Amino acid sequence: MTPRAAVVCGLGSWLPPRAVTNDELARELDTSDDWIRTRTGIGARHILDDGLATSDLAVEAGARALKSASDIAVDAVVLATATPDHPLPATAPRVAARLGLGPVPAFDVAAVCTGFLYGLATAAGFIAAGSADSVLVIGADAFSRILDPADRSTRAIFGDGAGAVVLRAGRPDEPGALGPVRLGSDGSADHLIQVPSGGSRDPLRPATAGQGDPYFRMAGQAVFRHAVESMAESSEQALHDAGWTVKDVDLLVAHQANVRIMHALADWMGLDRERCAIHLDRVGNTSAASVPLALADAVASGTLRPGHRVLMTAFGGGLTWGACTLRWPAVEAY
Repeated sequence: MTPRAAVVCGLGSWLPPRAVTNDELARELDTSDDWIRTRTGIGARHILDDGLATSDLAVEAGARALKSASDIAVDAVVLATATPDHPLPATAPRVAARLGLGPVPAFDVAAVCTGFLYGLATAAGFIAAGSADSVLVIGADAFSRILDPADRSTRAIFGDGAGAVVLRAGRPDEPGALGPVRLGSDGSADHLIQVPSGGSRDPLRPATAGQGDPYFRMAGQAVFRHAVESMAESSEQALHDAGWTVKDVDLLVAHQANVRIMHALADWMGLDRERCAIHLDRVGNTSAASVPLALADAVASGTLRPGHRVLMTAFGGGLTWGACTLRWPAVEAY
């Protein structure tokens, strides 16, 4: 009996309309367009308007992915996010309800910037086990809500956005079938990327207001090294599992954290930099949304075409990382 594979059949993305350029940031912070571009490759990022939240991003991207998949009926929703609407409940059930999907199982996955790949692996497991015939996987984050207004390093990097795919049951040998997903984590280094306060370890209470740190913090230099090494290792494992070599890869879609990280990863693997999808120059680091947003941008620009062999990889807080391969199907991005 041929095993069931998870096959990409829909792709959608959404960015908030408001774009903030480096020059605009420089009016508020001690920075400049040259400083940001030189260190990150980022020129602008999109920021969610007041009154909106991660669920609004997810609903927009999810609806577009469903349209791309010809409004297929999905059996489950997996939402990868580090910025849920509330500490509880999970945001995914609200997204499913707003999309009119009925009482399907819906839950959040918290793996920060690797969240989309963790979501793909989870959805693929549902399909392989026969628990679902189709799953909507969304990566959505509104990091603008958790950044320190005075921290130029994080405000220069992060933006808001969402991307989504629809997976359906299919054959392992057909275009769009996900290869094995290689995932990893290292909780001993969780302090390198975190929001220190607001959880059960260091709760924010009225009596202690002002004593905690509710903002996102990242040790940039240490993260750089971990990111390159971990993505390279998981990518090499994923290529081995797929029976591919680096020369077989038409497009590397890596987490859009920093252009220097992506170039260092390509150099480490012996992959031409020209085969790296670059989207962060216009949107910044969108955390769990960055891989699907980069996929959608590559499809829209013609960089990614049916039949291309794609290597996806990401690294995020936790620490977490992962990689996956697939041969791109004939899917229109919305």
